[in-house]
Amino acid sequence: MARKSSRKTTFGGLPSKDAILEFIEENPGRTGKREIARAFRVAPSERVALKGLLRDMAEEGLLEKRGRRLERPGRLPKVCVLAITGRDDDGELVARPADWDNLESGSPPKILVVPPKRPTGPPPGVGDRVLARLEQDADGVYNARPVKVLGRRRTRILGVVRRTERDNYQLEPIDKKTKGVLKIHPDQLAGATDGDLVSAEPNKIGRTGPAVAKIVEVLADVRSEKAVSLIALHDHDIPYVFPDSIIAEADAATLPTPDGRDDLTRLPFVTIDPADARDHDDAVFAEADTDKSNPGGWVVWVAIADVAALVRSGSALDREALKRGNSVYFPDRVVPMLPERISNDLCSLKDDVVRPALVARMVFDTSGRKSSHTFARAMIRSVASLSYTEAQDAFDGQPNDRTAPLTDTVLTPLWSAYQALEKAKSDREPLDLDLPERRVLLKDDGTVDRIVIPPRLDAHRLIEEFMIQANVAAAESLEQARTPLLFRTHDSPSLAKLEGLREFLQTLDLSLPKTGRLLPTHFNRILTRVADTDHAPLVNEVILRSQSQAEYSAENYGHFGLNLKRYAHFTSPIRRYADLIVHRALIAAFGLGDDGLDDKTIPRLAEIAASISATERRAMAAERDTLDRLIAAYLQDRIGASFRARISGVTRAGLFVRLEETGADGIVPMSRLDYDYFNLDEDNRALIGERTSDIFQLGDAVEVRLVEAAPVAGALRFDMISDGKAGALKGPTRSRRPRKTRPAPRRGRRKKG
Repeated sequence: MARKSSRKTTFGGLPSKDAILEFIEENPGRTGKREIARAFRVAPSERVALKGLLRDMAEEGLLEKRGRRLERPGRLPKVCVLAITGRDDDGELVARPADWDNLESGSPPKILVVPPKRPTGPPPGVGDRVLARLEQDADGVYNARPVKVLGRRRTRILGVVRRTERDNYQLEPIDKKTKGVLKIHPDQLAGATDGDLVSAEPNKIGRTGPAVAKIVEVLADVRSEKAVSLIALHDHDIPYVFPDSIIAEADAATLPTPDGRDDLTRLPFVTIDPADARDHDDAVFAEADTDKSNPGGWVVWVAIADVAALVRSGSALDREALKRGNSVYFPDRVVPMLPERISNDLCSLKDDVVRPALVARMVFDTSGRKSSHTFARAMIRSVASLSYTEAQDAFDGQPNDRTAPLTDTVLTPLWSAYQALEKAKSDREPLDLDLPERRVLLKDDGTVDRIVIPPRLDAHRLIEEFMIQANVAAAESLEQARTPLLFRTHDSPSLAKLEGLREFLQTLDLSLPKTGRLLPTHFNRILTRVADTDHAPLVNEVILRSQSQAEYSAENYGHFGLNLKRYAHFTSPIRRYADLIVHRALIAAFGLGDDGLDDKTIPRLAEIAASISATERRAMAAERDTLDRLIAAYLQDRIGASFRARISGVTRAGLFVRLEETGADGIVPMSRLDYDYFNLDEDNRALIGERTSDIFQLGDAVEVRLVEAAPVAGALRFDMISDGKAGALKGPTRSRRPRKTRPAPRRGRRKKG
């Protein structure tokens, strides 16, 4: 509802000119003669006089008429419907008032679209219409913050062109949710041929006609080695080509001089990374503390590449990094946040090369508790780039030619310091889920060689714990200095999820406390009870699903999973924009240079946090989709084969299963469980047969047969070979009967095989 102005009327019972102008300011985008008359209770007999007053104000330049609306001249309203028209040279979305072409003359004002503070859905893109709040800066440029997307652009879809037997063409969409194929007229192929991966615009011929597609861009041959990750990049709108201006700025970058930096080149830092790592942005060193007041204590140094020295706030490189938010990792490629000149060269802590770094020096007592820490800008030199396997072999007393000279002076102190920190970690008790991660190894031609679950080494845990401690030190220092920063936050589980988890655990005679504040230790006790039992995979999965999602935030509400009160990402500014913000904050807080966090960035931290949280989720989805497609391609030659699996999801659509051999995910549709009608028991995460009482429950070990593999969509479909388990489930149930659209049950139980 429009708000009535507080100003008095002074013109023969009509509102004053000032009152009208104030009313228009307070009610932007929805003000016309009728609204003014209603707001000021103008009598019907005075409506003609009001019309004359408004006409006079327009002739005096106080008002402009835009359609039926009245606006202040030369200014856009505070809330406006915008059409997003494209991107500028810096990659920022630009917009114009949606009705400008019809109502205005001349060029529209420049409007930059900034991310919403709390995104509630997919971000707006080119071609969208949005309702936005506008603010004008000192240079006359408008910043628009979308409030609501009013209309989406015509969505392009990705698909593969297929030639039919009659020399017609059709588009096979890659999206698992898109059903059927789309026809392509020969004049809409845009040069595409059979097997090409394309971007297309879908349409309909008439209201009830067939779905058709117009090819917009040919991307690659779907059989090429880069096609799978390319699908994910386009499907999730991830920028993967750096503009020439960004490359030029990166190529022109030079390393800072040692002036004003601590000289730590005497310390034998080492980097420990995966064997195939191309960049090395963190190095570590540990030594026994010589302070007699800390017997048995350790000094741990964590050096991180000084990206802030080369990527200045507000530069083109900085804007590109913010747009990307983070690097994205696929089995066949890395899409870096920063160009290779920065990430793989100038900011890579290479062997025996002096590099600038931001260094955390942390002192721990014999029990692994941190007593103090400091930060400094320094020059360091890494003496070796080791793989996790090399470091682990040396820790286990089997050094090779590279690690043997480092064992006594470097690796043994690192291991001893880690053992102390492990004591404190054990006391802290972070959430300890056992969820092995799969890794896809490729052949030279880009096809899948094998799928493995890499072993979890103590060398991994050592680096992980050192990085966590450095992250904690950064957050503590900045909070103590009252310097704004981006926290890495992880909220505790919601009450609704906890209640659902409690009900499920009751079915396994397990329980969570009903009163008091829940801590990770409560979940760990349950995980310990089910360890090495058939229930372990199920309970780990259900507890994982009960957790909140970690995110970046300008406000601190702790990290539940790590059981830490304050936590920030500091250790990888090459691949995460949040870490770059934290580096700049440390530089500003401790007077370490003129390239710290600036006053223009601080008010935008909440927006930046929302933006990079979204890009992180985008990257995770793209990486997951790529793995699904690669594994589907790997298994397409094994149609009809049987696999051991576990039920990973229970829905009204059917059972989701995860293969033990590869970690691949697929579905057993409800229609394939056709020997009985199955009802969904939500509390027990189970399907229960209406006639047979067979039970298929989340976490059950089953045997399935592969009946379809769709590599382009990354989809696998299975038949269930195993019978459901017999018996009754414990605990409350809320059953929902699925729609009975399947054939009537066959007589007798289905035979195995």
